[in-house]
Amino acid sequence: MKKLTVLIFFSLLFSSITQAQQAHIRGFVYDKENGEPIIFTNVILKELMIGKATDINGFYELSKVKPGTYTLMCWSIGYDTAKSTVTLYAGRITTQNLYLKSRKLELDEVEIRGDRQKVKENTNISTNVITQKELKQLPTFGGEPDLVQYLQVLPGVNFSGDQGGQLYMRGGPPVMNKVLMDGMIIYNPFHSIGLFSVFDADIIKNADVSSGGFNAQYGGRISGVIDVTTREGNKKRFAGKIAVNPITAKILLEGPINKFTEGGGSSSYIFSYKTSYLDKSGKLFYNYADPVNGLPYSFNDVYVKFSNISPNGSRVNLFGFRFDDLANFSTNKYKWNSNGFGGNILVIPEGSTVQINANLGYSGYLMKQIESDGLPRESSINSFNASVYFSNFIGNKDDIRYGFDAVGFSTNFNYINGVGRKLEQSDYTTEVHGFVKYKKVYNRFVFEPGIRIIYYSSLSEGSFEPRFGMKYNAGSAVRLKLAAGKYSQNLMSAVSDQDVINLFYGFLSSPDKVNSDSKRQTAEHVVGGIELDMGRFIEMNIECFYKNFSQITNINHAKIYDDNQDNQNIDYHLRADIIKETGNAYGGDARLKYERKSVYLWAVYSLTFVTRNDGLQNYVPHFDRRHNVNIVFTYQMGYKKSWSFNSRWNYGSGYPFTQTQGFYELLNLQGGVSSNIINQNGNLGINYNSAANTGRLPYFHRLDLSVSKKFFIREYQVLTVTASATNVYNRENIFYFDRVNYKRINQLPIMPTLGINYTF
Repeated sequence: MKKLTVLIFFSLLFSSITQAQQAHIRGFVYDKENGEPIIFTNVILKELMIGKATDINGFYELSKVKPGTYTLMCWSIGYDTAKSTVTLYAGRITTQNLYLKSRKLELDEVEIRGDRQKVKENTNISTNVITQKELKQLPTFGGEPDLVQYLQVLPGVNFSGDQGGQLYMRGGPPVMNKVLMDGMIIYNPFHSIGLFSVFDADIIKNADVSSGGFNAQYGGRISGVIDVTTREGNKKRFAGKIAVNPITAKILLEGPINKFTEGGGSSSYIFSYKTSYLDKSGKLFYNYADPVNGLPYSFNDVYVKFSNISPNGSRVNLFGFRFDDLANFSTNKYKWNSNGFGGNILVIPEGSTVQINANLGYSGYLMKQIESDGLPRESSINSFNASVYFSNFIGNKDDIRYGFDAVGFSTNFNYINGVGRKLEQSDYTTEVHGFVKYKKVYNRFVFEPGIRIIYYSSLSEGSFEPRFGMKYNAGSAVRLKLAAGKYSQNLMSAVSDQDVINLFYGFLSSPDKVNSDSKRQTAEHVVGGIELDMGRFIEMNIECFYKNFSQITNINHAKIYDDNQDNQNIDYHLRADIIKETGNAYGGDARLKYERKSVYLWAVYSLTFVTRNDGLQNYVPHFDRRHNVNIVFTYQMGYKKSWSFNSRWNYGSGYPFTQTQGFYELLNLQGGVSSNIINQNGNLGINYNSAANTGRLPYFHRLDLSVSKKFFIREYQVLTVTASATNVYNRENIFYFDRVNYKRINQLPIMPTLGINYTF
């Protein structure tokens, strides 16, 4: 901690000395029509030919500039170029905002590759940035894009199924991936019908997805990060969107509270509500999908946000959400709800080059499984998280970021396993994090060392986690990169990595009673790769990775004895609630992107090997998909590109499963020695193969298509009609096998939809 304090002190001292000798200019870039910040666009001083891309807040800063008068320029595809004459003085910070006006006429071809410079100055290891543009490249299920559908086509990511599916990132199950929305932790972002997330795609400003090797700014998870930032509401006029299709319906409303003016402040709101009635419409349109259960899925998502921006760009956001989900099968019911509220601030202090970000939020999640046996299966987590980050820009390419996080959560878990043994936990814990990350661009190199320190109060132990990333620009079109780091977390899932299908997804904190000196879960990552610019329109990215999961805590599904004093001589693996596991994941992936005029092509191949050891055997978890291929193709044409054709083809090797050896009568012995085993009618128990997950399901492949047409009614008013279908050639992809009834259950068949949305 002393080293961290000294580093921060000297960085601020160096910043102050430099500021007195050089000039600085900073500001925000806004859309002139609605006041929305324009992200990742280029701002340059024309005479010096130095510049920088804006961040997710539309903010830019140019430091160490020679005093003088310059032309400040900004451009972005779809906008006219903005210019402003600025005079910069030594030792003074000049603020200059820029306002881009939408281009009314489409040019035949506009190729501005400013993003090429951005990738040369950032490590970008195992990271994909998703914006509104990327979300709209995929075929839509029901006519509306969704983040979960785009996540599935990213390198190293695979999805376990359309119904109750979960997202796995390079060998890590969902609990090992941190999901953030506006800085607040979201514990279950995916609905039981696995084609939808809780996020409304129309309010997403940006999503950073890292599948490994992430920097010191993120902590508390050992596999991946999904960091979603929502946009502010329209600051100029009342606007919105209404959408309806056979699966879902949505309404989006936004507008100003205090209208945006150039050089002034503003405030706005945005409200989103979406619902699914597939449990009802499925009986009418898709009764062939599952004659027994139909498609018993429904959900409701509500999100609201208020934003206030001061004239200098400092801002305050307040938001709240409520997400509900229900899967009501004939034999059991799964339901969960998630709710939360919070806020964040961005402070741009006058006379300082330090930028301050702070977040505070509360999030609650409750999951229930209701079956005919009446046995309790319930899990809940309630948490708060607070953070404050400082960003200090050193020159035009370097920066140092440091900050602190505090996370507290309570968990309540109550579950009966397959052999009738009760597993329960009620706990409260807090974590305190501190980090520092420094980015230095030196000639052709980009270095990004960092340190994260975490103290887990309930475990009474800390974690020192060094991180390192670097990139070498070997040429104008070739870039080599490398990242490594240590990671830890104090959260585990209420399901085992051996489970094939389980809609019940709860959470527990890492317990004190685990057969290990350390109680937290830990991992180490190493990632290497190469980026290639194959001409003006083609990008290739190849990466190899290795994750050593040095400690995993897992639910013990082999438990058949109570862990009490009388059973201490029985093998630990037969009586423990929680067991320690180890494992690793390794492989590689290749991504090809082609984008020119109206054509967009995205092709990804991933090869992944995942293994686990539970102390008794080596096994592969159920999400060990070795081969995964995704091909996305989009073509737009017509006036204002009003016609759009989107397609996605996915091909993946089969998931592993544990074969059935036989059946037996499972008696309820909850009454101990007083249990009536003579007259009791037991349930049908399954005798599984002692070697877990040695079988493989058939290969998976599916084609999704959509065609949409936009009708421009008047200014700001557009009617869009979308015809789409998932699983176009009706591939019978297996979902799971009902062992008791000896029946194969498939994933979703062909499902055509016709959707209409109206924006105004």
